[in-house]
Amino acid sequence: MTMPAHPSLFPWAAYGLDAWQRSVLFLDVLRERGNAFLEREDDPMRHVLTFGFDLVLDGRDLPRPVNYWMARVTPPEGAPPTDPLARPFIVIDPRAGHGPGIGGFKADSEIGVAINAGHPCYFVGFRPEPEPGQTIEDVVRAIVAFAEEVGRRHHDAEGKPVAIGNCQAGWALLMAAAIRPEAFGPIMVAGSPISTWAGVPGKAPMRYLGGLLGGSWLTAMTGDIGGGKFDGAWLVTNFESGNPANTYWTKQYEVWADVDKAADRYLGFEKWWGGHVRLNAEEMQFIVDQLFVGNRLATGELIFSDGTRVDPRAIQSPIIVFCSEGDDITPPAQALSWITDLYGDENDLRTHGQTIVYSVHGSIGHLGIFVSGGVARKEHNEFASNMDMIDVLPPGLYEAVLRPAKEEARAELIGGEWLVNFEARRFADLARHGGTDAEDEKRFAAARRVSEANLALYRQFAQPAVRALATPPVTWAMEQLHPARMSYTLFSDRNPAMAWVRWAAEFARADRRPVADDNPGRVAERQVSEAVTRMLEAYGRQRDALSERVFQEVYSSPLVQAATGLAAETAPPRARPGQIPDHARFVALATERLRAAMAEGGLNEAVLRALMWVRLPTASADERSFAIIRRIRAALGRERLPLAEFKRTIRQQFFMLLIDEARAIETLPALLPDDPAVRAKALAVLRSVVEAAGEMPEEAARRMAEVERMFGSDDRALLERPTGDQGTLPQGGPALRFKMSPRPDRAAAGARGNRKGQHR
Repeated sequence: MTMPAHPSLFPWAAYGLDAWQRSVLFLDVLRERGNAFLEREDDPMRHVLTFGFDLVLDGRDLPRPVNYWMARVTPPEGAPPTDPLARPFIVIDPRAGHGPGIGGFKADSEIGVAINAGHPCYFVGFRPEPEPGQTIEDVVRAIVAFAEEVGRRHHDAEGKPVAIGNCQAGWALLMAAAIRPEAFGPIMVAGSPISTWAGVPGKAPMRYLGGLLGGSWLTAMTGDIGGGKFDGAWLVTNFESGNPANTYWTKQYEVWADVDKAADRYLGFEKWWGGHVRLNAEEMQFIVDQLFVGNRLATGELIFSDGTRVDPRAIQSPIIVFCSEGDDITPPAQALSWITDLYGDENDLRTHGQTIVYSVHGSIGHLGIFVSGGVARKEHNEFASNMDMIDVLPPGLYEAVLRPAKEEARAELIGGEWLVNFEARRFADLARHGGTDAEDEKRFAAARRVSEANLALYRQFAQPAVRALATPPVTWAMEQLHPARMSYTLFSDRNPAMAWVRWAAEFARADRRPVADDNPGRVAERQVSEAVTRMLEAYGRQRDALSERVFQEVYSSPLVQAATGLAAETAPPRARPGQIPDHARFVALATERLRAAMAEGGLNEAVLRALMWVRLPTASADERSFAIIRRIRAALGRERLPLAEFKRTIRQQFFMLLIDEARAIETLPALLPDDPAVRAKALAVLRSVVEAAGEMPEEAARRMAEVERMFGSDDRALLERPTGDQGTLPQGGPALRFKMSPRPDRAAAGARGNRKGQHR
């Protein structure tokens, strides 16, 4: 007689069946993943864009051919109509081991945000194989050519193209804007490592990797083994090594644990993550020698082969830097420290006419900066919507601070869920995100010299033998046996051992019996997973701490410092860019011209000077004030007050206040017309802009009262009459007529809908 099973065993039996079914289904997911990988190996474009597009310019047709291409993105069905006068956006994807498309991987993405705001949008991608002889310099000049082509296609747009560079594409974009500044409007670098030596002790240890490996000789050997090409799979492996818990356990466990729902999301991401591309060995050597180990871009030391100096101080467009505290690939220090590397102080930044806006997310990871729908709907949406405002900000350093719109005054002037405020910052504010101290500079400078020596030794004594051994069959075999590829191909249908998985998965789906989350087996499973995760996280922390300690001890040792020649040097190991005599003379002459011109101009100059003077104590600007300005410009007609002229006037008046605030205000009344009615109407416009941000601080209110006195409008009835009538703002020529309401009604604000940020 068979004894019945004890009731307490039933939940475990049910869990055993569920775990077996999930295991089979998980293997089937890996099989689909491997098959998709093999199918994409022969795809000449290999992108993951969810948007349609039309190819505009093929980099292979440029004077120096590259494997990059640029396409115009087709707005999806239901998207707002494209405004032909809105400035175009260009999204440039990183070529860092993966294929292109991460900037348009989801509907809520950088591309999706630009399209929903009514902007024409272009995407720059690349083919998996580089062109023969292609260099990073060629890639940078191709980005310039793409921007110029977009500019020609949209020459009537109000403003030059906005360019967004993700990760590796960010520093390439900065190079392009440095050598051809006139081709670009505002540029945004997202998760881009610019100052690669910078960091915070105990965090983001990837900056030590070059020194721990002895420099870039290994990069050269990898390129030689690849037959003159660097396999992007090595870069992917490098990224994955940074988070062993996620790489070796969590990512796979989360799919296995919820295989019925998580499979599609996992396969979609792996389509991009497994799309390995290649670089020419020379390209990768440039990246490591000049940027990762050399760190030459951040201080203007980078010089192209034709003698062109790549000095980011030459960039004329506003720069938006977006990074995250949760990013271990590009921590905030690496994304931001180039600012203090490049400029001596805030005044040095201003005298170069540079506007830099930065935003530091609190937790999102590296890929989330480009992929996360939440980030796209919040940060990217606000940047895109307020790009015109960023373009006219006076030179200086600003932090973009986002607050919920529903908690703010004058919410009818805010077109979305968030209010963006650009708050002036000092260089000291950047220091809290990390950087490099004097000791760090000496260590990394020693690592750079060790790298140069080891590379020379490798090229002299080992490179000929490695190249002789790297025959085409050997190169092909090494590539196919790479662990990053084997993890795909081993689970594909190419492996005979996977033949049973398809029919087993079909059988499991037909009789799927999942268990509840409170099943004791599921509870135990999660506990085991958490234990494994903690163990791998602990290993990662200990490894990273050891790496940091070894790097510091080795490269600060007297022996290494003496051997590299740094011990005998008294100058800083990495000189900051010096003051250029021509620039100093330019600033002196410009200062004298501005002093002489303080009493010149008309009502527009007076209103803008007064506006900035009133707002100076707040050291900030938000979109509510700019919403009023945008409506004023729309009423006047864009052709009567072009954005470029508006920007020039704002900067001119700002610099006047900067060099001599007292005289700039003393001479302001000389700009005002004699007609009291015109002055009153201009003051009403000024008040509407100043009051748009809500209640004024005490000092701003005091200054506003002084401005009212200067405008000479004591007749309150005149000031407070309805503003819907016609008025004029003379400016040395034909009168500019406008019709403006200082408090736009909510219906007008609501009509903006999803097209926030679109030009009026």
